[in-house]
Amino acid sequence: MFGSGTVSGVGVREAVGRREGGAVLVDVRENDEWAAGHASDAVHVPLGEAGEAAERLAGRRVLVVCRSGNRSAKAAKALAEAGVDVTNVVGGMSSWAEAGLPVVADDGSPGAVA
Repeated sequence: MFGSGTVSGVGVREAVGRREGGAVLVDVRENDEWAAGHASDAVHVPLGEAGEAAERLAGRRVLVVCRSGNRSAKAAKALAEAGVDVTNVVGGMSSWAEAGLPVVADDGSPGAVA
């Protein structure tokens, strides 16, 4: 439920389905983590900038991811309190990679979760 600060979570397979349905995946990890490997078509918004991103994410369905799900839970809560329709990706990019989903580096080559 957005706008209340309450955030639901989904696993990586559900996140993929929601992305295919038009949700935007926002990766809140630090720059070096992002550069090492991220989901293709994800948007990078470091955790410290999540509050500033709320306005540009308003009106979109947002999935938030980090390495394990802890930082993204914090970012998701802040975005939900700002009125963004947001869901946390449980298990984060670690689960994403473990599920065999693609991870790319900044240069487009195969990446790794850092």
